[in-house]
Amino acid sequence: MAESVLIAPSILSADFARLGEEVRAIDAAGADYIHIDVMDGHFVPNLTIGPEVVKALRPHSDKVFDVHLMVAPVDPFIDAFAEAGADIVTVHAEAGPHLHRTLQRIADLGRKAGVSLNPGTPAAAVEPVLDMVDLILVMSVNPGFGGQSFIESQLDKIRMLRDWIDAQSRPIDLEVDGGINADTARQAVSAGANVLVAGTSTFAGGPDRYAENIRRLRGG
Repeated sequence: MAESVLIAPSILSADFARLGEEVRAIDAAGADYIHIDVMDGHFVPNLTIGPEVVKALRPHSDKVFDVHLMVAPVDPFIDAFAEAGADIVTVHAEAGPHLHRTLQRIADLGRKAGVSLNPGTPAAAVEPVLDMVDLILVMSVNPGFGGQSFIESQLDKIRMLRDWIDAQSRPIDLEVDGGINADTARQAVSAGANVLVAGTSTFAGGPDRYAENIRRLRGG
């Protein structure tokens, strides 16, 4: 796989008792983005972190903070996460009735805007706002928990989105999240992804293994 593939370790799989150290460790190990999964226990069946944790982590890395809001309604939280240090704010197409307005707000705050699609949501859900997005996140598992198996049917969605992105006049990241390991990473990249979110596969084995884990995800 090409060096242009970006690795975004999900801190959902990090040691939460030493989260700042973990962020510094994956930064030093070669992570491109720091992927931060925000779950509300409502839109998805789990509860994770809020903007104060993002703010506390911000001094620990200069890498892109890729904040994935699995939250509904999402609009009341966008400003807080932007102010906390998010560089990319990704919202779910399924999380509210006014996706265009939500993306406008993210852009108004000077942040990059992402849209995430659950496995059961077609690529067409993002087509009307392609001119507004900086990132499209394809969920290759049903969101809510780490450690799930990759849903191979999402590869066709990735291919379709890659064709649409290539027809745009500006760069858009195509990110995949869920069940990513060395094997599924190759499949996702072959289908057109250029950003890989990996939690379990990045953090396995502890800090001494992070650089090797990231290298393997890149196909090295």
